[in-house]
Amino acid sequence: MHILLTGGTGLIGRQLCARWLSQGHRLTVWSRKPEKVAKICGAQVHGVARLEDIGQEPVDAIINLAGAPIADRPWTTRRKALLWSSRITLTETLLAWLETCEQKPQVLISGSAVGWYGDGGERELTEKSPPVIDDFASQLCIAWEETAQRAEGLGIRVIFIRTGLVLSAEGGFLSRLLLPFKVGLGGPIGSGRQWMPWIHINDQIALIDFLLRQEDASGPYNACAPKPVRNREFAKTLGSVLHRPTFMPMPALALKVCLGELSFLLLGGQKAVPARLLEAGFTFQFTDLRAALDNLSSRL
Repeated sequence: MHILLTGGTGLIGRQLCARWLSQGHRLTVWSRKPEKVAKICGAQVHGVARLEDIGQEPVDAIINLAGAPIADRPWTTRRKALLWSSRITLTETLLAWLETCEQKPQVLISGSAVGWYGDGGERELTEKSPPVIDDFASQLCIAWEETAQRAEGLGIRVIFIRTGLVLSAEGGFLSRLLLPFKVGLGGPIGSGRQWMPWIHINDQIALIDFLLRQEDASGPYNACAPKPVRNREFAKTLGSVLHRPTFMPMPALALKVCLGELSFLLLGGQKAVPARLLEAGFTFQFTDLRAALDNLSSRL
């Protein structure tokens, strides 16, 4: 199978490349720096700066994961524009290229996030739950999915991966928590009651591979472990794994002052569950937060 990836040099993309190379697939990564793709993703992975550079070889599947990190810095007007263009504008470019392809891919697996639902409060969120649409993150995810869904008009099956907080020792949000927790300054955020839908990186990679092979899969799938935890429990468990105290809460007011609108992403949460993945027969390797963090602890 010939698979085209956007965001292929990112945390999830790199590991997908490693998995699919081992299965014998042909991989192409669309990247701003194609000359670095082989070094980052594997010597057999072909990097292209323009989709037209792929040539006449048909693409069987597209994995669309590109997007600037959403929680790296405050949401200034300029930052919002970048977050939007790196997802929606890029996906529009992808769609324009697909219109020119004589042989269309069978499936487009497009990135999204549990932030699609907005701050869900205490509601349990399945893929059937409606969004709140009360913040920028939700609006961004909704627009991203709506843009990708236009590929259905080209006869391409579309899958959305609404990802939770990915636990990995190689990067992602966990790496940004390590310093304060390691120096004893970790703790709950705000009230600590907000729900945190999490997923181990191994399960994230496995479920994308699983959905790629399901010929009837389409629509949204919550990519998170079956047991979300509250922020307070997450902080306590991470502190225990690192053998550090967790008595330094981050006041909500301080977050709002320092981060502005971005603070709502941290102070809100989603009690999201992977209803459709479980119905489809996917088996999670990690369903317990402590076990997931223990698995990563030697590399943290």
